[in-house]
Amino acid sequence: MQGRSEPVAAEAAASADGPVPADAPVSIGGRRSLSDLPKAHLHLHFTGSMRHGTLLELADRHGVRLPDVLKAAAPPELRATDERGWFRFQRLYDAARSVLRTPDDLVRLLREAAEDERAEGSGWLEIQVDPTSYAQRLGGLTITVELILAAAAGAAWAAGIGIGVILAANRTKHPLEARTLARLAGQYTGRGVVGFGLSSDERRGRAADFDRAFAIAARSGLAAMPHGGELAGPASVADCLDLLHATRIGHGVRAVEDPALLTRLAAAGTVLEVCPTSNLALGVFDKAEDVPLPRLREAGIPIALGADDPLLFGSRLVDQYALVRSAFGASDAELAELARSSARGSQAPDSVKAQLLAGIDRWLTGPGPASPASTQG
Repeated sequence: MQGRSEPVAAEAAASADGPVPADAPVSIGGRRSLSDLPKAHLHLHFTGSMRHGTLLELADRHGVRLPDVLKAAAPPELRATDERGWFRFQRLYDAARSVLRTPDDLVRLLREAAEDERAEGSGWLEIQVDPTSYAQRLGGLTITVELILAAAAGAAWAAGIGIGVILAANRTKHPLEARTLARLAGQYTGRGVVGFGLSSDERRGRAADFDRAFAIAARSGLAAMPHGGELAGPASVADCLDLLHATRIGHGVRAVEDPALLTRLAAAGTVLEVCPTSNLALGVFDKAEDVPLPRLREAGIPIALGADDPLLFGSRLVDQYALVRSAFGASDAELAELARSSARGSQAPDSVKAQLLAGIDRWLTGPGPASPASTQG
């Protein structure tokens, strides 16, 4: 795998002609810069957004002993299609999460995440977090949520982007905990919290066990954004629709195995947050060309690309667009439509959506990068 992604990673980590050096210009092959493409990022996890350098610094500061694979420059080799592989992935994520111990750590993480998103052209970020994982160190659940929301607001102002927070329950914990979190999330509707999610191994926690939590969140006006259809098959996606009344689904790529489900998703306009590098790293698909993004789009399903956990997977949002350009030969017009879907599928205010959509149109209709021949005297 490639080295860990830093802010504005080489957006063309690969091109139709093969790998591109890290010092290559941002526009390759005469195509428009993907870092300049306005977009929304809808699938980014809290700890997973951390810069690798920050992980190492905070571990040193707090005396946290990290596994050697987290210290390495390259991201760890992962696979989660079996129970042992998922356990290893979760263990590494928990180790990374353990370095976040003070309010200042949260502020730094969100500030850097916002800076990285701004550098990659994101005008809106929705970051997902399970606050119960941090509450014991930070003084309680409510305090933790308020610390995260305050840090997100400050980061958004400093970076000049919008940030919404998705509070997410963990499928592997008791459903009663999810209901408590849903009630708390509802108290901050319109105050920074934009949705309620459900994450972790979908094979170990049935959607049916969390329907009451999602009903509580819905009564407070929060959008339902569960994960589904990644490590489990299309039935997991259907459960997200039928039981949790999802307005957006994290991953959802296994829906491609059920043509009737594809038709249903398209008819409902349900946005799927597709994270290609994550799918490859976790072994859901063997190679980039196997990610069923073209088939999902051909079915009429709106797609928003996401980076999931850059800390562990080694790539950020622009890298996902570059992968789609490389693996599927996507045109600038097709990439612009993916960016439009991300804006339309977001919980951003209408004014922010309009600004993003106008910027996408300008990116696409404006003059493209000059060809090498045209720059010669």
